[in-house]
Amino acid sequence: MQPPFTATDVREAVASGRTSAVEVCRAALARIADADGALGAFRTVTADRALARAAELDARSDRADLPLLGVPIALKDNMCTRGVVTTAGSRMLAEYVPPYDAAVVTRLEAAGAVIVGKTNCDEFAMGSSTENSAFGPTRNPWALDRTPGGSSGGSAAAVAARLVPLALGSDTGGSIRQPAGFCGIVGFKPSYGRVSRYGLIAFASSLDQIGPFATSAADAAVAMDVIAGHDPRDSTASRVPPPPFVRTLVEAAGDLRGMRVGVPWGFLTEGVEPDVMRAFEAALDVVRDRGAEIADVALPHSVHAIPVYYIIATAEASSNLARYDGVRYGFRTGDARTLAEMYDRTRGSGFGREVKRRIMLGTYVLSAGYYDAYYLKAQQVRTLIRRDYDAAFAGVDVIAMPTSPTAAFRLGERIEDPVQMYLSDVFTVSANLAGLPAITVPCGLTADRLPIGLQFTGRALDDATVLRVADAFERVTSWSSERPAMAPSSTSR
Repeated sequence: MQPPFTATDVREAVASGRTSAVEVCRAALARIADADGALGAFRTVTADRALARAAELDARSDRADLPLLGVPIALKDNMCTRGVVTTAGSRMLAEYVPPYDAAVVTRLEAAGAVIVGKTNCDEFAMGSSTENSAFGPTRNPWALDRTPGGSSGGSAAAVAARLVPLALGSDTGGSIRQPAGFCGIVGFKPSYGRVSRYGLIAFASSLDQIGPFATSAADAAVAMDVIAGHDPRDSTASRVPPPPFVRTLVEAAGDLRGMRVGVPWGFLTEGVEPDVMRAFEAALDVVRDRGAEIADVALPHSVHAIPVYYIIATAEASSNLARYDGVRYGFRTGDARTLAEMYDRTRGSGFGREVKRRIMLGTYVLSAGYYDAYYLKAQQVRTLIRRDYDAAFAGVDVIAMPTSPTAAFRLGERIEDPVQMYLSDVFTVSANLAGLPAITVPCGLTADRLPIGLQFTGRALDDATVLRVADAFERVTSWSSERPAMAPSSTSR
């Protein structure tokens, strides 16, 4: 059995006895060993641990109802795993071994998943290309000279290359959706508070959210049924019970009649590549054919989303990363003579260039004399962005946009130009600022056969509707079945 089978297929095959969890795990590990040298998707592969876990599942008599029975899963390396090194892509945590599991890890394993390793990411999830990892870049399976996106590029590449059927990432300003779009797979950012952040290494606490990468919206729904829900260890976790995501998709059966899809055409006027716009317009025709009505909506303050995001996110990063001082845990320089020198040298050599840039920006906007002019003003505009979405959702059920204005760019192309790098997230950051659920699904290929993503954003805590619209689009298109040349061929996605 080969790992390109969907999570649903793997679970059914193991539950029926057609294969075993150990056989599935061995196939996934073999695929990782064969392909990851070229990709660099994984930071750590936990082969012995995964095989022992799979054998334990095969021996259980109470496994029939486990929704992820035997499914190999990868985790972005900013989610704590007890006994397994967790680096967040940083030299600062190169040898950090957490004494506890993140909430999502506990829930995945309780559902029968087999965690096969940790994936590469931009340092502390700060980046849009996975080039800011202290351990080297990840490459896009569709073209090895291209970025897989970021910051969750390792998880996106692992699923796109069919190394694993599911992976988890974190999304602070597009770090699930942008790499999923670049790699031609599904990436889902849940509503803020829908999934516990306990055990997620923090970047920007009012923006961070954990979500799944998958080859279909249906598999993303399976993952959400497992990881969503209240957690008393996360004070921001919603107490509103999550809906049954898989059942919602089954009952809808791809029907979008009565749904209204909004398009903010005024926000899509500049910087969108022609191939991306053509694919987006063709995707809207598909949605219309499924029974939905397309309507114009206005998001006038979204043009300010990038500067607002990079004020708020850097301010929160400055605060969150103050804990890495060389005293309590993590990297410490060995050649300091005084405490102040130890702080300075530890942070100077432990953090990479992009992280230091953001810490300095965040410290500046929070400093006396600049707090009101920058941070407070950004929070006020954030409120206006959220109100724009509230007004739009008074008349539509979801809002559609391209996931990114371009397809995957070349490695090294934007690393020296932070502003151009930041603009690759222009269509994704608003969902984080407003705390909304958003998904990307494949909707086309460029002339160079690079994937193009279609994004749907929904009302807060209405995650099920977002998944439903994405699933309906997938049912009548073949883009989710396209795969990079380095992925094994299969009749199944």
